[in-house]
Amino acid sequence: MNEVIEIKVLDMYNIWLKFKDGTEAVIDLKPFIGQGFTKELLEEENFKRVSIEPGGGLAWYNGYDFCPNYLKQLSFDKANCIAFKKR
Repeated sequence: MNEVIEIKVLDMYNIWLKFKDGTEAVIDLKPFIGQGFTKELLEEENFKRVSIEPGGGLAWYNGYDFCPNYLKQLSFDKANCIAFKKR
């Protein structure tokens, strides 16, 4: 199972992720925010309030989340992944 173990919020709605298997990726999450209850995440301070869930996914204070398997899939997607490093 995929699990995020470390994150760093970068600029322009990008997040650097490190997975338990050592894979690292920078993923652009801008395409996933801005509508409905995610609109408030367009404010930089709100976007930075992300954390790692107990299951290894990402979650924000408002309940928006990404499961770790989907994040891993995004890390292989050239449309969303800015940088990728397989360990």
